[in-house]
Amino acid sequence: MSPREKNLLIFFGTAAFLVLNFLAVGFFKNKKLAVERGLADARQKLEFAQKVSESRDQVTDEMDWLVEHEPEPAANQDVQTKLQQLCERQAKTAGLTIKTQKPMPSETSEGLHFHRAKFQFSVTGTEEALYTWLDSLNDPTQFRIATQIKLAPDKEDDTKIDCTAVVEQWFVPAPPSA
Repeated sequence: MSPREKNLLIFFGTAAFLVLNFLAVGFFKNKKLAVERGLADARQKLEFAQKVSESRDQVTDEMDWLVEHEPEPAANQDVQTKLQQLCERQAKTAGLTIKTQKPMPSETSEGLHFHRAKFQFSVTGTEEALYTWLDSLNDPTQFRIATQIKLAPDKEDDTKIDCTAVVEQWFVPAPPSA
């Protein structure tokens, strides 16, 4: 082999070596980035699992309370009627005057375990009577709450308050009849 051929062979060998090294460096950089991403994902999953584990006791307590207090399944109309009667009775007991009452569309989306019956009341009375009425309606163990409350002074009597409240009752829907 002539010296010129040897130099050409060395040149091509060196060029091939450099190209292979650039390709290998790029390949290993991509692998390193993929491993780092995987590690970051694994750390995120670990942090989430630790948070879930820490909140497990609280969630377990809440689930136990829910199982203990869950209402019996009932029809939407029955729940709405009972809610209206209860609100009327409590308003009269508290000394409030009911101006209007209006049933509102119930939230009965498919797939939800709890549905909500709603009723809107407009009442007038003293501040103390109003708070007594709202306190008697808000009962977590019965899954009942006044969700929207709007207060305004009575236009005719300064000692009274006009209140518009939406009262909701959460319930388990009755299974469909066969």
